[in-house]
Amino acid sequence: MNRIPFPTMKYPLIAILRGLKPAETEGVVGALIEHGFTAIEIPLNSPDPFRSIEIAVKMAPEGCLIGAGTVLTTDQVEQLDGVGGRLMVSPNVEPEVISLAAAKGMVTMPGVFTPTEALAAARAGATGLKFFPASVLGPSGIQAIRAILPSELEIAAVGGVSETNFGDYAKIGVKSFGLGSSLYKPGMGAAEVAERARATVEAYDRVYGAGR
Repeated sequence: MNRIPFPTMKYPLIAILRGLKPAETEGVVGALIEHGFTAIEIPLNSPDPFRSIEIAVKMAPEGCLIGAGTVLTTDQVEQLDGVGGRLMVSPNVEPEVISLAAAKGMVTMPGVFTPTEALAAARAGATGLKFFPASVLGPSGIQAIRAILPSELEIAAVGGVSETNFGDYAKIGVKSFGLGSSLYKPGMGAAEVAERARATVEAYDRVYGAGR
């Protein structure tokens, strides 16, 4: 099993830019990176997503993790690899998709909701697990499932998570999050994204400590 480790990040926050257009990519991604985000996910149900990913990969400084969300097939993994993406996020557990992405050196974060799914993803070699929708499971649900998982797995809460509830997840030791509509909505300009990013990292610092 080839498990790619989750990289060390000051802010283990994945910006989910669903609906981003290629023409908007440079401004929006630049604003996020400027304010401390080093993980960017562009879901594949966005307009011309692989073009946007390619733009983001080329502009991002070394150490940034750029990739795709809503990855469903091995063909999409191949396309993602072709544009230089290093992050593969899926809404489900498809072992072939996870193992191929891992073989290509990608950080993999499949979506899970149940113990069965979580253990299947772990067996497939996932870097970490995207507990989705976290707003339904809640911190207590994630904590209960986490007790049976390999300790090296990164655990991220996604779905209904924003800077307003970081503290709830901090109580159970979860520090990684995927942030979508609280950070970006289609058509939002770079200036507004920058303001939301700034508020998000400030809230993260208040909960987890700026001296991490």
